[in-house]
Amino acid sequence: MNKRKKQSNISFKLMFLFLLIFSINVASIIAQEDIEYQLPPQEIVDLVDAPLTPSIRIDPKVKWMLLLERPSLPPIEKLTKPELKLAGLRINPKINAESTTYYYTNIKLFSIDSKFENQITGLPSNPRIENVNWSPDGEKIAFTITKKNGIELWIAYVKNCKAKKITDAILNDTYYGGPYTWLSDSNTLIYKSIVENRGEPPEESSVPSGPVIQESIGKKAPVRTYQDLLKNSYDEDLFEYYITSQLMSIDLEGKSKKLGPQCMMKRFTPSPDNKYLFIEITKRPFSYIVTAYRFPISIEVWDIDGNLVKTLADIPLAEDIPKGFGAVRKGPRYFIWRSDAPSTIYWVVAQDEGDPHKEVEIRDKLFSLKAPFTQNPKEVLSFSLRYGGITWGDGNLAITHEFWRKDRREIISFFNPDSETPMKNVLFDRNWEDRYNDPGDFVTIYNQYGKYILLMEDNGKTLYLKGDGASPEGNRPFLDKFDLDSKNANRLWISEPPYYERFIRFVDLKNNVLLISRESQNIPRNYFLLDLKSMKYTQITNFPHPHPQLSNIKKELIKYNRKDGVQLTANLYLPPNYKKEDGTLPVLVWAYPQEYKSADAAGQVRDSPYRFIRIYSWSPLLWLTQGYAIFDNPSMPIIGEGDSKPNDTYIEQLVLDAEAAVDKLVSMEVADSNKIAIGGHSYGAFMTANLLAHTDLFAAGVAKTGAYNRTLTPFGFQSEDRLLWEAPETYIKMSPFMYADKINEPILLIHGESDRNSGTYPMQSERFYQALKGNGATARLVMLPYEGHSYRARESIMHVLWEMDRWLNKYVKNKNND
Repeated sequence: MNKRKKQSNISFKLMFLFLLIFSINVASIIAQEDIEYQLPPQEIVDLVDAPLTPSIRIDPKVKWMLLLERPSLPPIEKLTKPELKLAGLRINPKINAESTTYYYTNIKLFSIDSKFENQITGLPSNPRIENVNWSPDGEKIAFTITKKNGIELWIAYVKNCKAKKITDAILNDTYYGGPYTWLSDSNTLIYKSIVENRGEPPEESSVPSGPVIQESIGKKAPVRTYQDLLKNSYDEDLFEYYITSQLMSIDLEGKSKKLGPQCMMKRFTPSPDNKYLFIEITKRPFSYIVTAYRFPISIEVWDIDGNLVKTLADIPLAEDIPKGFGAVRKGPRYFIWRSDAPSTIYWVVAQDEGDPHKEVEIRDKLFSLKAPFTQNPKEVLSFSLRYGGITWGDGNLAITHEFWRKDRREIISFFNPDSETPMKNVLFDRNWEDRYNDPGDFVTIYNQYGKYILLMEDNGKTLYLKGDGASPEGNRPFLDKFDLDSKNANRLWISEPPYYERFIRFVDLKNNVLLISRESQNIPRNYFLLDLKSMKYTQITNFPHPHPQLSNIKKELIKYNRKDGVQLTANLYLPPNYKKEDGTLPVLVWAYPQEYKSADAAGQVRDSPYRFIRIYSWSPLLWLTQGYAIFDNPSMPIIGEGDSKPNDTYIEQLVLDAEAAVDKLVSMEVADSNKIAIGGHSYGAFMTANLLAHTDLFAAGVAKTGAYNRTLTPFGFQSEDRLLWEAPETYIKMSPFMYADKINEPILLIHGESDRNSGTYPMQSERFYQALKGNGATARLVMLPYEGHSYRARESIMHVLWEMDRWLNKYVKNKNND
């Protein structure tokens, strides 16, 4: 099917000039419409309001599960709380915490062995529970409860299922890293408190003391289009006021003491033996072009009483991190405690000044320093690629990970941490896009310190691997036993159709008893014990079907090819009770483009046909209730093999992807080619606008929270790491804004007014709508008050679904055939 549009003959330079002028100076031509929040059809309302399945947390000894009940969608009034936007943070000043968080409403304790459920008692009515963590010994649970005036720290005991408050509403959760942590003794917690008697927040003067000035002195500082940045000295003072904390320790009886001085504490981590604290402290000067993550930091080690032991590093402001994926800040980074040792800290230092464009043999070096931190750091390992982390085992074994994005390469190695001259031994050197040959991840367990370490047998010669098990038939998760000497894996278990099962934890390693999850298309996920010797399954949870009215949805994994031979896949969903003799259906295609370095990787199947069909409030599957077929998550690969850049042929490849999808739907006699809609969220919205601009394949489009003008993201976007000035033709060609005059299919634009995602400023949708309206397109813009990149309030979500349903019915389902 060839429904490509004739392209404009405007030169790219003229396009560029016009684009910039229009973006800056366009007049407001939006036709306003005052409307109250609306509801979609009742079938959709019932699905959105269906109770959510509880989340689970398994204790370190795999004896208990926490069942964490989740609330229904919050009302819009919950989003209207005060909010400060400072250095990339969004802070609710009334509670000293991030303004947008997710919480639980109840905790139940579930015995894996007896399958008995107990209610945690002592909780206040209608609690807002967050930050739930097991103690290392598995006998207690810590969590926070958010009140109107702040955040309290609570604990609950397994032995009696009783909860109690151990602090008032004094926790400070405004900054990175979480507000508290357990010590490994399971009797003490460390937390960040707001500063006692800190006074009222700074007041902004109504009279400026002078202009706000920024100056560039010839040093390159290419940064993404961050939002919520500091703007002036008043913002700086507010930022310092709210993130300044006092570190505290507290025992289970509520006895607390101060640790160290008050400071702008970014992160704190106790050593495994509880004798030291690793501390990151944010320092001035701040920046008006990057977020708090890049502000100067002091890296310190304190003793457990809060006394300074050693300053490991003073890391300056990082406004000048080089461009490109794999770029990192100069100096030491990624500080971690060694999980299997009492008090040894590790970190890495870039050897290429953090610049991925520099040709060097060694990208990163790993260093360590043992307590009492009086000697010089020890150089441990060198990495030819960018350091990606360590999984600790014991003194004889640890696993390292390094990667390089440009060629999608990753190297997994092992080394001996206690050796005076440790050497890496490569286990896997592979392309991470090749999911079919992914060996999986090493299985970990808790150690005596409450830290994750490798699960090992035979003195570290035997490890375990778990993975997704990607294959041409879909994902089939597995568990392997891995011999370190031979580097061979022996498969112990694999998920078998018609179920989708995943390994969770070993319950009894000696007797090969696993905890797994199991689901199928029409049976929701539940948890089972699996005896590998007898292959006996014992169900331990019985979560009900959340929407039984749609239990007979039909789902099929569809395979098809692009014209250039690239294999594509999608999930096709058909309405309940649909029969082929009923004829064609209106179809909603919901997609998100992905970049690849090889056609082989792009063609691999990336899901399972046996997963449970769970319908959430944002799901396109809601329109199954309205008689639509849904072509969900069709492959939309943008491939750049070798040195070629994927985005240089973005439009051409995107059109090939869409043509293949439409051709497949029509050839299967599922769809009438005149009644197919395209939609997507974020980069999927960008895709939607481009397909309407460059093809006539679709009857209408729905674009949620997208970006449409790439000159507004000049320092890179998504997977594009070139600057606008390095690839102007690509930036212009990929901007559907520039082709607004070519869009003659109806497009519905939806955006949260408080979207803080880098690159998707709300103005992206506003100005794209202005361009569309100015060129006479059929378009509608819906701006959602108080909503961000994803939508949260019940009123907002229901209204979005109402808008989408009206749009699809008017321009797709009820469209007259041409």
